[in-house]
Amino acid sequence: MNTFIWILQGVAALIFLMAGMMKATTPYEKLKEKMSWVGDYAAGTVKFIGLAEILGALGLILPMALGILPKLTILAAFALAVIMLLAMRTHFRRKETKEILGNVVLLILVLAIALLRY
Repeated sequence: MNTFIWILQGVAALIFLMAGMMKATTPYEKLKEKMSWVGDYAAGTVKFIGLAEILGALGLILPMALGILPKLTILAAFALAVIMLLAMRTHFRRKETKEILGNVVLLILVLAIALLRY
């Protein structure tokens, strides 16, 4: 079971790391072309979301891997769940139903990690 949870953590961390890196490093104007919701937020807010996703991804792996405060993995999973809930709200408001499905899948993934690690 532990191996299965580690696989879930690795998959979630990779997804959030890639998404966060894209938001944190791609120029704002270029990002607006790829993701229409970006235009609703200031450039600094989008960079902050990216940074939060990067830190959440690291939080899914590092505390348990290093054996330092492993409960932080649970906290990181719940924090990423909050980000997904906020993303769902944004997509719902914009009537972007396809994007909501991806958020729901990621929400279930990080909640499963949090609950299984608890």
